[in-house]
Amino acid sequence: MDKSIIEQRTERTQWFLHDRFGMFIHWGLYAIPARDEWVRSQEKMSLEDYQIYYDEFNPDLYNPRAWARIAKQAGMKYAVMTAKHHDGFCLFDSQLTDYKSTNTQAQRDLVREFLDAFRAEGLKVGLYYSLLDWHHPDYPAYGDLHHPMRDNPDFKRNPDSLNGYLDYMHGQVRELLTNYGKLDIMWFDFSYDNMQGEAWRASELMEMIRSLQPQIIVDNRLEASGSIGGSIYSNNPSFYSGDFASPEQMIPPQGVMNEAGESIPWEACITLNNHWSYSSSDQVYKTARMVIRKLVECVSKNGNLLLNVGPNARGEIPDKSIEILKEIGSWMRRNSESIYGCGEAGIEKPEWGRYTRRGDKLYAHLFEENVGAIHLLGLADRIKKARMLADGSEVLIGRPWNTVLYPNDAFLSLSRPEHYTFPLPDEIDTVIELTLVEEELC
Repeated sequence: MDKSIIEQRTERTQWFLHDRFGMFIHWGLYAIPARDEWVRSQEKMSLEDYQIYYDEFNPDLYNPRAWARIAKQAGMKYAVMTAKHHDGFCLFDSQLTDYKSTNTQAQRDLVREFLDAFRAEGLKVGLYYSLLDWHHPDYPAYGDLHHPMRDNPDFKRNPDSLNGYLDYMHGQVRELLTNYGKLDIMWFDFSYDNMQGEAWRASELMEMIRSLQPQIIVDNRLEASGSIGGSIYSNNPSFYSGDFASPEQMIPPQGVMNEAGESIPWEACITLNNHWSYSSSDQVYKTARMVIRKLVECVSKNGNLLLNVGPNARGEIPDKSIEILKEIGSWMRRNSESIYGCGEAGIEKPEWGRYTRRGDKLYAHLFEENVGAIHLLGLADRIKKARMLADGSEVLIGRPWNTVLYPNDAFLSLSRPEHYTFPLPDEIDTVIELTLVEEELC
């Protein structure tokens, strides 16, 4: 008997829901103007105006092995890079277009180098592919919501010409799935207006994907965007609904669930500063403290975090991004057991932080100092032992004299006397590993 769409999705996403933390990489011609990856649309630039960036593109400092080491040291387990963004420029050696990195001054297949480098570091790999294409002559232009020439009547196109673009788009996806070895993720972006679902010939596309690489996981954006979820949120997902939801620049308050209230695979894609691609003027970076706590929040809601970096025009990840990722990596080196393979704890969120859980291990993520002992609601007689995850040191389980009124709760102390207040060892997130008694296993 054929397995259901949900059963197949569950099997394919096992590694994804274990690994929890990945790197997103937005990179292309738009790194040269360095204002936004949407710069051509935002400024309604013609192809001729945009051509200067193609002519100049030559990332002489591109070293994907360095990128891969940065990601691995940060505790990331997978990475996704833009093979083609909305501007239509390809970072891979497509045989279906001349608008590609191998025809620039770089003369390199940048996608192949990325895949080889990240695989060599033991990371899983994925490719982002834009369903939009502002370069292809058959893609809707005048009247489209996003095309740079949306307001120019000289760019009216016969609606029937869209099939020419779809043949091209399907052909490029086939190239990526055929010529670049085993891929772990195919990250499409994005559907909008009437450009969704079968407008992309989505069933045909997904049939091809499953025939070529049945193990690959696909996001939900053949029928969705960062704000619209698609049928993956329903009890009857479509064949092309995808394997995971992709909320953008936010973490859903209750995680992501279907209509029946069941958790579905999801991944929050979030920028490290305020732009996806390199922006020379954007120095508003999220702190390592914030990123770590948001990663914990995602995991506590059964989700992943895909954290974006935008390399510059010469091919380097900005120093500030590297600095933050190193700090995240330092925390992950000591506390990653509370992230990998973990998920929702099935316990109400505590006032002092969050819980994550894996089997009989419950991880208390302490974000705030407590007055006196650390109060664990409803966990009396349910904890076998407590250890500081970072160094393995014992954390005291006790019942201070002033807790008589709370017989159903457990209390932890970082030292004695138990009712004293002690500073947290890690101001970002102090993680205490709690081993639950056997009856609590589920």
